[in-house]
Order: sequence, then structure tokens, then C-alpha cells
Amino acid sequence: MTTLHQGPDGMVAFSKGAPEVIVASCTRQRTGQEESPLDEEAVRIILDTAKEMTTEALRVLAVACKPTASLDGAEKEMVFLGLAGMIDPPRPEAAEAIKTCTAAGIRPVMITGDHPGTGEAVARELGLLKTGHVVTGAELESMSNAEFEQKVETIEVYARVSPEHKLRVVTALQKKGHVAAMTGDGVNDAPALKKADVGIAMGITGTDVTREAADMILTDDNFASIVGAVEEGRGIFGNVKKYLMYLLSSNIGEIGLIAGAVLTGLPLPLTAVQILYVNLATDGLPALALSVDPPESDLMRHPPRNSRDGIFTRPVIFLMLVGGIWSALINLSVFVWVLESERSVEQAMTLTFLCLIIIQFLKAYNFRSDQHPVFHKTFVNKWLNLAVVWELVLMILIVYVPVLHRPFGTYSLSFADWALVVGLAFTIVPVLELGKWMVRRGWLGPLS
Repeated sequence: MTTLHQGPDGMVAFSKGAPEVIVASCTRQRTGQEESPLDEEAVRIILDTAKEMTTEALRVLAVACKPTASLDGAEKEMVFLGLAGMIDPPRPEAAEAIKTCTAAGIRPVMITGDHPGTGEAVARELGLLKTGHVVTGAELESMSNAEFEQKVETIEVYARVSPEHKLRVVTALQKKGHVAAMTGDGVNDAPALKKADVGIAMGITGTDVTREAADMILTDDNFASIVGAVEEGRGIFGNVKKYLMYLLSSNIGEIGLIAGAVLTGLPLPLTAVQILYVNLATDGLPALALSVDPPESDLMRHPPRNSRDGIFTRPVIFLMLVGGIWSALINLSVFVWVLESERSVEQAMTLTFLCLIIIQFLKAYNFRSDQHPVFHKTFVNKWLNLAVVWELVLMILIVYVPVLHRPFGTYSLSFADWALVVGLAFTIVPVLELGKWMVRRGWLGPLS
């Protein structure tokens, strides 16, 4: 940048910028009150000094002036004044956030207009630079698109870049199938932010143009907040998946039970009131509790899911079907067994009704994770625990309060009946755990 100022002896121009650019515009240098020619040796010393400063993570600017300047020739035959080194230390949490990104399969890349030495020093301090692959804007321009696309996945730091370079980086990453997020604060970042899958503008230092072009605005200008947002997003997606897996698997079990009884010529195993109770009460509260389930402890140690995949991947559908089909088989078996033991249809319905409810509760705990076993932090979701306890209290009232027997079609159970129902219901646990084991082994493809 060059500015012109009116002085006592005429117009004076002052310039600041990259050392190599400023030096190229200078023919003399000032040392103290004296000026001397800026020869090749002096240029080498200046640039070596600037490079040495960049290795200490300093952002280096050169300063020059031109007395008696005009607008047209302000940046020609200038006098070199010196170097200024400024440090913008990374926030303490940035290094930890980058580690979290790496563990989560997210590859952070630094794109800066600073000297390559400054970018490299900061990247090493943050733990971002592993291969040592640093590319400048000039080197980027010398690469063809095909050559750059081959190398883009290995480059960790881009230095001395211009706006079109940033746009080219984002485009190359997208062509390689990556989801590219770009951060920026200046007007020249706007094209790259617009092109990126997720453009993130700085809320404090960002310009109005940048904020308009971005998809998100980072209110505290903190990289760690982006990582926190990724974790929050993964947690929300995971809870939506748990919610749907639980409800759909439960519905598959109920439909299978009714359809199985109809196809085999048996009486309906549940009354209309019992079906409504299961769907509205028993399914409802545990499902809502799963929607606010605490995120898994290793959430940020899994690679990102494919952006083209929906919730219902093959492993998810498999687990839903396993849970639903096994529930239908067990409940239908209970209904048939009670009928064949010459007990009334009402008794068979009651046992089937209670077995179905207990299986639904056990499914809720199983579907808290599609990877970890049910015994991993089983009761960490207090809302699910409260929902299940509440529903168990209601279930006991329905079974043992005589005034509720007629509307719900139930009767009081003996200890042997409870033992039968609970024992058969618990078979859902090993069945679903076997399904999870198969999923973890990758037998049904990658888990989202």
C-alpha cells in the first residue's frame, strides 16, 4: 500500500508491503540519517533478515518512502527504510482444536498472504504442518490444473496467495470429492467463501461483503468454535438417527406382530387401546429422550460421513429390521404359547402387551449407539431413565389397578408370568448386540 502526503518540501510517498515487493521498488536505502545505494548485497541482507524473522512466526512488512513524489511515479526509485515484524500468536485452544479436527478426519489447511516462512512457523507451532509441504502463490500459478489436483490433498500451507488462488484451492478440493469449508475476513476472501460448501466469515474482523458471501458467521473469530460446531452438528445428526431407528424399529415390530397374527388366522394380539397406548405413550417419551441423548465420547474420533449418504444406510436399516423382526417373533410366540396353554385371549393379550412394552424400553437403550454395546454408559441419559421409570409405573398400574383392567384389556399377573415376559423380552439385547458386532466388522458397509 502506498499513500501520499503533503510535506514542507513537496509531496512524499510512503509504502508498506512484502519485503521482496518493496525492495524491488527501491534504489537506495537509509541508514540513520544517511542514504546509500541499494546494491545486490544489501538486497540479499534485507531479504535474509526478513526470512529469519519469519521463522519466528513474525509477519514481516517492509517500509519505504520517496521524497518529492508524484502520483504516477510514487512506487518507483524509492528509499528503503526498514523491516517491521509483528506477531499474531495463535489462540491457546487452536492447537487442541486442530488435533481434534485431525482425529475427526477433518484436514485443516492454512491459506495466508504472509511469507512462506511465517506460515510454516505458525503451522508447525499449531501442529498443522506434518509433511512440510508449503506452496506459494507463484508456485501455484506455475502448476496446471491437473498437476495441482494431484497435489492438493498433500499441501498443508499456502503462502503469498491472492484471491484467485484461494478460489482455485477450494475448487480443486471439491473436484477431489471433498466437502470444503473456507474461513475469511477480507473482501478478497468473498469469492472463495461463496464457492466453498461452507463459507465461514469472521464476525468481529470480517467485512460486510465477507459476511454477505458466507453461509455462517463466527461471532468470536475463534477456530475452536468451528470445531465445536462440527461436534454439535454430529451430535444432532446422531440423535436424529437414534430417534428414527428406535421409532421405526418399534413400528416394524408392531406391524409384524399384527400381520403375523392375521396371516396365521390368530385373533388380534393387541386391542386398539393397547396399540394406541404403545404408540402414544410407550414409544413417545423414550423417543423424545433419545432426541436429547448426550453425544458419544468418541464422536470426534470417527471420520466424517459421506455427504451424499442419508440417515438410512445399510447398517442402519439392518439394525432396524433385526430389532423389529425379532420383536415381532418374540411377541407372536408369547401370544401363541399362552393361547395353546388354554388360557384366555385376554391373558394372552396382556402378556403380549407387556412383553412388547419391555422390548421397546430395551430397544431404546440399545439404539443409544449403533456402534457401542448397550452396557457402555447405559444410564447416562437421565431423561431416558426418567421416561422408562415413568412408563414402568404406568404399566404396573395398568396391570394391577382393577379399574384399569377393562379399558386396557389386562389382568393381574403372577410372578411366573412376569418372569416369562421379562426373560423373553431381554432376548432382544443379545440379538441387537450381535447385529452391532456385524456392523462394526464392516459386513454391511460403512456406518454413517
